Amino acid sequence: MSLDRAAALNIAQVLTEALPYIQRFTGKTIVVKFGGNAMVDEQLHESFARDVVLMKLVGMNPVVVHGGGPQIGALLAKLNIHTEFVDGMRVTDAQTMDVVEMVLGGSVNKEIVASINRNGGRALGVTGKDGQLIRARKLKVNRHSPELDAPEIVDIGHVGEVEQIDIAVLEVILHSDFIPVIAPIGVGADGSTYNINADLVAGKLAQVLQAEKLMLLTNVEGLLDRDGNILTGLDTTQVDGLIADGTISGGMLPKVGCALDAVKCGVNSAHIIDGRVPHAVLLETFTDEGMGTLITNRR
Repeated sequence: MSLDRAAALNIAQVLTEALPYIQRFTGKTIVVKFGGNAMVDEQLHESFARDVVLMKLVGMNPVVVHGGGPQIGALLAKLNIHTEFVDGMRVTDAQTMDVVEMVLGGSVNKEIVASINRNGGRALGVTGKDGQLIRARKLKVNRHSPELDAPEIVDIGHVGEVEQIDIAVLEVILHSDFIPVIAPIGVGADGSTYNINADLVAGKLAQVLQAEKLMLLTNVEGLLDRDGNILTGLDTTQVDGLIADGTISGGMLPKVGCALDAVKCGVNSAHIIDGRVPHAVLLETFTDEGMGTLITNRR
């Protein structure tokens, strides 16, 4: 069936609009944190895979970092392993860490790799333990309580933070036809395995790779002002102000914090976008309107 004139013109307009962005970002690294609804909704999962494949085919270097909290929780429940949380972070003993590594480095990672490959790309799954990509240290959690004179240090087990990133493995992958898919698991100096927040890993990777963009997929439209309106374009000073006055708070703080750190450390822009929208990554990368909230150093 042939396209009618209006449909053909619309396709031509879309391709024409995308051209300058393809030219601008060819050869550039774009780090994408894949999580939220996009990971568990089959159609969104497939549209994400196609987005990443297209980015690679037109000359960009996408790097995918993924989470997997819901999948970890589901397997722990199936195995009757009790889970506790401290300030939103899963307490991870040795038994729980085995499950975390099995899910993140195994089933979830390989599912994303398979999806990208199925859509015409060539993906390679790694964890932060491969080639000592991510050196981690134990995360110390300080809990403040009115009845205590000093903060209480809470041990939440094998939960870590990024100490150092060795990009030797990634450089080999990025200079090939492969798309790296990274599970946020790090290794300590003593060989211990640590689970690390995927947003933080994506932000640190974007910094050391001096990426053009950091994209964080979420389950919200972007950062909102006090009236519920989307804040589309912000510089780092404005974001600092929104944190200081409490507009940005709660669960968004860690995500915004890693985006802010990335931009302050040389990443050209960070984007907090709605992963519930099909092809959100392409819409952000290739269109004039973009999506969600853009954070840059430019005023």
